[in-house]
Amino acid sequence: MAVLVTGGAGYIGSHMVWALIDAGEDVVVIDRLTTGFRWAVAPEARFYEGDIADRELLSTIFRENTIDSIIHFAGSIVVPESVADPLAYYENNTVRSRALIAAAVEAGIPHFVFSSTAAVYGTPDSADPVREGAALRPESPYGSSKLMTEIMLRDTAAAHDLTYSVLRYFNVAGADPRGRTGQSTAGATHLIKVASEAALGKRDGMVVFGTDYDTRDGTCIRDYIHVSDLAAAHLNALQRMRAGEGSIVANCGYGRGFSVLEVLDQVKAVSGRDFAVRIAGRRPGDAVSIVADPSVARSALGWTPKHDDLAFIVRTALDWEDHLGKRNMR
Repeated sequence: MAVLVTGGAGYIGSHMVWALIDAGEDVVVIDRLTTGFRWAVAPEARFYEGDIADRELLSTIFRENTIDSIIHFAGSIVVPESVADPLAYYENNTVRSRALIAAAVEAGIPHFVFSSTAAVYGTPDSADPVREGAALRPESPYGSSKLMTEIMLRDTAAAHDLTYSVLRYFNVAGADPRGRTGQSTAGATHLIKVASEAALGKRDGMVVFGTDYDTRDGTCIRDYIHVSDLAAAHLNALQRMRAGEGSIVANCGYGRGFSVLEVLDQVKAVSGRDFAVRIAGRRPGDAVSIVADPSVARSALGWTPKHDDLAFIVRTALDWEDHLGKRNMR
C-alpha cells in the first residue's frame, strides 16, 4: 500500500515524504510546484505534477498506485495574504480540499490525514495552553478555510467509510537535521525563516509587527514546533488509523510559547550575528498569544517529540539557510 502526499514538494510536505521513506513506506507525491520544489522530493517517491482538484489526474494516480492513505498538505498559509484575498484562500484551501476528499471517497481510500492549523482557535480566552475542545473562532480567512475543511472531513466520515486525523499545527520551524530539505520558498513569512535570512545577510534586517500586545514584552507569543517532530506526529496518526482506531483531532505543539522578540534574541545568539529590527504596526489576522496543549497527541498518537528546544530549531533553520545560499551559488 502507498501513501499519497499532497503538497509533497513544499516545506512540511517534503519533510513528511522523507519521514515516510525512512519508515519504509511506499510514497506518491502530487504537487503543482507553485511554492514547492521538485528537487525537495525524495528520489524514492513517485512524483506527479498537478493540482489536487484535477479529477482526471487523481484518477490516474489512483489507477497506477495502490493508495490506502492521503496526507494532505497542499494549501496556502499566509495569514495577511488571506485577509487581502480571502476568495483565493477559500478556493485553494477549501474548494480544492473538497475535490480531493470527494475523489478519496470515490476511490475508496479509507485514511485521510489533514494539515490544519491553530489559527482555527483565534485568540483564546485565557493564556492557558489550548485544548482541542476550545472555542473555534478563526480571525482570518486562512483559519476559516482550514476549519471548513475540518468540518467537511467530519461530515464526510459520518456518511462514508473514511477515517481522518486532523492535526492542528502551531508554529512550524526548523529543517531536517540531516540537511535533506528545509524551508526554501522565496519571500516566506515564517518568523524563524525570515530572521535566519536576516542573520545571514540575505535581508537588510526584518520587521516586527506590533509591540503593543498584552504579552510580557508586547509582541505576539507562539508555540514553535520542529518540522521533523511534526512529521513524526503524522506518521503516528497514520499508523493509528491503520490499526483500526477512529478519527481524531490533535494539537501539534510543545506546550510553551516564545514571544517574537525572544525568538529574535535566540536567532542572534545561535548565529552569533546581529541584524536590524524595525518596528511596525500590527498585521491584520494575527492572534495575540496561542500555545498548544499537546496532551491528545502525546497520549492518543503516542507522540514523543525529540526536538523540543528553540535553540535546536533555530540551529537547523540557520544551517539550511546557509545550505541554500551555497546551493544557489552553484
